Amino acid sequence: MTKAEQRAQSPRILFYSHDTFGLGHLRRSRALAGAITRAAPNVSALILTGSPVAGRFSFPDNVDHIRLPGVTKTPDGNYESERLGLHIDEVTELRAGLIDATVKHFDPDIVIVDKEPTGFRGEMIPALTWLRQKRKAHIVLGLRDVLDDPESLAAEWERKGAIEASEQYYDECWVYGLRSIHDPTAGLDFSDSFRNKTRFTGYLRREELPDGEIPSDPYILVTPGGGGDGAGMVDLVLSAYEADPTLSPRAMLVYGPFLSGEVRAQFETRVAKLGDRVHAVGFDSRMENLMSGAKGIVSMGGYNTFCEVLSFDKPVVIVPRTRPRLEQFIRASRAEELGLVRMLDETRGELTPEAMAKAIHGLATQPSPSSAFCPGLLDGLDVVSNRALDILGLTRSQGVA
Repeated sequence: MTKAEQRAQSPRILFYSHDTFGLGHLRRSRALAGAITRAAPNVSALILTGSPVAGRFSFPDNVDHIRLPGVTKTPDGNYESERLGLHIDEVTELRAGLIDATVKHFDPDIVIVDKEPTGFRGEMIPALTWLRQKRKAHIVLGLRDVLDDPESLAAEWERKGAIEASEQYYDECWVYGLRSIHDPTAGLDFSDSFRNKTRFTGYLRREELPDGEIPSDPYILVTPGGGGDGAGMVDLVLSAYEADPTLSPRAMLVYGPFLSGEVRAQFETRVAKLGDRVHAVGFDSRMENLMSGAKGIVSMGGYNTFCEVLSFDKPVVIVPRTRPRLEQFIRASRAEELGLVRMLDETRGELTPEAMAKAIHGLATQPSPSSAFCPGLLDGLDVVSNRALDILGLTRSQGVA
């Protein structure tokens, strides 16, 4: 078999996930890569990610990852190297070079870029330019259901040149949500041509993982996602358990890998005083299993957590962040309107221990998300897999072993 024949039988997909903060982009790319390679086991997928905890996740068969040098946001809103001590321009140039080299050597058939059309500080542009010049791949922009409020998003994308990059480099756009719930592109000045290339896939269904234990005793799961901005929510839950000795069932609290060590130490002192009513761990890469076993969930409003709540059909109380973006608040507000979730809203005076305790008590009788029927709500992975196979000229019957 020639190299060309072998290559034709082994298509390649490259995912780019900038991941300067949190876990959302990596987890989304991982879910998508797993779904496509399950549908077609002859496909290989490679994820380029800046996540500092990528190595703590397992990856599906035929899926691997390359870790880009990390960057972190400073209190003044700028960025700096996470570990290397380089100027941010040097780090960006290094990352851009690694991305460009990976694209040329991996030679993908499909490239799926998560959220940022130009990449972090424009780092994807050299690779995108090469791909366009060589006509080497079908290039897809993948967007979550909500990016930010329309005015803020329009200003940000104008500053980054993201509209022009989307029009110039991308063959199509996938929105991992439903237009009937929210259209993240509504405030963006896209051409009719680009809008015609945009498809809404539905949310990305999650499933219980084959390994990992589920606690046998009843519990509610408390998760601030990556944890970097979740201290306020964790404090509210602990305050509710401290204020209400009747509050049950016990809470399983997963801090997330990015919660400050100093803040976590303070929380640990409080958890210890609550005895067996609250159990806390730092990080669990198998959150799907903990979601599956929970009686209810208290969480922030991130995209991946929202997908998991819908997938496992759990009653949930969401405490969305409102800074630096309104993304979580917009998602939670719309989901509450549709009867999918219960939200604690700062503007309604609900960020109190009493309101949290009442909401946790209410999880026992709160309707599950499936009671609010939304057609196509969780079709995202099937829609994406089928479209990827169509681009590659495969059928699911060819790919499934």
